[in-house]
Amino acid sequence: MTQAHTTAVQRVVADAHRREWAFVLAATVRVARDLDLAEECVQDAYLVALDAWAREGVPRNPGAWLTTAAKRKALDALRREQLFRSKLPLLVEPDVTEVDDLSDDAVQDDRLRLIFTCCHPALAREAQIALTLRLVCGVSTGDIARAFLVSEATMAARMTRAKKKISAARIAYRVPTASELPDRLEAVLNVIHLLYTTGHTAPSGDRLVRVDLVERALDLTRMLRALMPDEPEVRGLLALLLVTDARRSTRTDADGRLVLLEEQNRSAWDRAAIEEGHLLVVEALRSGRPGRFTLQAAIAALHATAPSYAETDWPQVLTLYDELLRVWPSPVVALNRAVALAMVRGPAVALGEIEELERDGRLAGYRYLPATKADLLRRLGRHHEAARAYRAALDLTDNGAERTFLEDRLAEADAG
Repeated sequence: MTQAHTTAVQRVVADAHRREWAFVLAATVRVARDLDLAEECVQDAYLVALDAWAREGVPRNPGAWLTTAAKRKALDALRREQLFRSKLPLLVEPDVTEVDDLSDDAVQDDRLRLIFTCCHPALAREAQIALTLRLVCGVSTGDIARAFLVSEATMAARMTRAKKKISAARIAYRVPTASELPDRLEAVLNVIHLLYTTGHTAPSGDRLVRVDLVERALDLTRMLRALMPDEPEVRGLLALLLVTDARRSTRTDADGRLVLLEEQNRSAWDRAAIEEGHLLVVEALRSGRPGRFTLQAAIAALHATAPSYAETDWPQVLTLYDELLRVWPSPVVALNRAVALAMVRGPAVALGEIEELERDGRLAGYRYLPATKADLLRRLGRHHEAARAYRAALDLTDNGAERTFLEDRLAEADAG
């Protein structure tokens, strides 16, 4: 077996991990009824695949192969622990050995079941989000920790406690009934949105976007809308993701360098996605008092439909941010509002808002706070202070495309 062949198989397995992890784990949980056991069995299945696919060739459907392997490992583990008889009623389902057995509908149901399990109201909100990102989406514990501004060890401990609570409380692995959905919907929406943002700008790595996470978030949101078609905030979230993702191809240049919104080629944006998102925003706004996702979608739609950055309806954007801050009083919203405020009232006024957020302290460690401050200082011609802020942002940034952008801006500030 040549090194080139081994490397090629490793790449295929890595790609299967990105694409199939959620499918395989969700199907394995159905058998194992234990998150820790299911995750262990899926990890083992991927390890076995490295050797088996190198010897026997890559199967026609890697997801089906991995699901079968993981399920068999779960069954073996249950037998070893002498729990097979008690679990038998839960295990009566077809063995996934052929491509046709892994139907899309079954896979989608399994993923929704797993999301709703992770978002059970008995769990703390951060634990709900972290578990879903890790188990359903395969996001690394390190990247999840960065999103929550905590250490990797702290996040790992939180997820361990959450999984133990699911097991101890015997939380059912299923999509809730209609009466139970409202208690979990907000958490599910938050999880899918954070999944999208994690893919929209990857916390680490050389590429700006993790396409697999972005597309998974869009897929899950469409599934959720099919489950709850009349829920305004589900429409709002889908609209937000569609309109934001419509710019994906223009966010970096041919060399992978970050391109700011004001410099992007608007003619290359996905107009079909923008139109679909715009219609969803209108529907959601007509449904009553808008929630956070509908308001965010309305802001994104204003950006997407403006002829140019300068011609964006900035006063309306600022008004929407004021309402969003009332509905969702988050320091991140306040930071984004400061950007719109700079366009309406000037960078000096916005800088005052940024300094207030610095004193608040809740965004300590959030890379976009010093990055935004640096941009405002740059626009004010305060180059020395801008350079200091760019260095602070660089210290907090692990994404390669963002680092390159900040390094270029730092060089300009130093020169200025």
